[in-house]
Amino acid sequence: MELAKEYNHKDVEDKIYKMWEEGHYFDSEISPKKENFVIVMPPPNVTGKLHIGHALNFTLQDIFIRFNRMFGKETLWLPGIDHAGIATQSVVERELLSKGIKKDDLGREKFLEEVWKWKEKYGNTIIEQSKKLGVSADWRRLRFTLDEKYANAVLEAFIRYYNEGLLYRGERIINWCPRCHTALSDIEVEYEEEKGKLYYIKYPLEESDDYIVVATTRPETMLGDTAVAVHPNDERYKNLIGKYVILPLVGRRIPIVADEAVDPQFGTGAVKVTPSHSPEDFEIAKRHNLGFLDVINDVARMINVPEPYLGLTTTEARERVVEDL
Repeated sequence: MELAKEYNHKDVEDKIYKMWEEGHYFDSEISPKKENFVIVMPPPNVTGKLHIGHALNFTLQDIFIRFNRMFGKETLWLPGIDHAGIATQSVVERELLSKGIKKDDLGREKFLEEVWKWKEKYGNTIIEQSKKLGVSADWRRLRFTLDEKYANAVLEAFIRYYNEGLLYRGERIINWCPRCHTALSDIEVEYEEEKGKLYYIKYPLEESDDYIVVATTRPETMLGDTAVAVHPNDERYKNLIGKYVILPLVGRRIPIVADEAVDPQFGTGAVKVTPSHSPEDFEIAKRHNLGFLDVINDVARMINVPEPYLGLTTTEARERVVEDL
């Protein structure tokens, strides 16, 4: 038998993996007589193909699984694929747009059909890539995070938590996409640095010719202000704490409050408080029992504001507010 001068993985790897599968070496069963060892694979997103990070992660998990299997434990490496929510929706939308098709033109059911087609295509690719890596998972137990049984398990857990009083409903600041009309988790948000402006705005004191100057990068949100905040130890504003200002362009009376979250070194040391549109302001408002006023809707247009700004986009409103001030 003549040996090849160079190793060709294609000649051996598929044969070896086929032997493993046909021999059921990765299959696992519940065994009361053995010690069990289980790893639930963090499911890769079905947004595309695996990358080098997956290769590293899978290799480390495979080492643990094979090590414990060699010591006679009943091992289960549970494989899965994640639908990835908005991320998959976005890539499917881009795929459709490349064909001149808009999601809204398809309708919900037809669009979901396209998502499932994407899942079948890239889900199978992920499985094949995993096998090429030699992953010793029990593929009989493969789970997809939109599977009916999986979804039912999530629903049952949610209902149990609710019945046990572990869930509650409350208002929170969330990441929102005005194009997709959906909430985004923090991990799905990509931050970009860009040059901006810091605007200084005079807020007249009630029944006085004096004023307090606040600094902000988002002047359009001042239409939803419910307070002005200063640091309690800032000597410049101690005499103003508890007094009121008149909100420019709106004429609403709002208080000046003291809160340690305010950075005296930022701008003038006095900041506007817009609880509905800033996580920091939201917390300040809760501590001081301030009101909440939504002035931007789910498509990033102005609401609950004076007529000149009603219906404007946030960018348009910013320009108009600055001009009017």
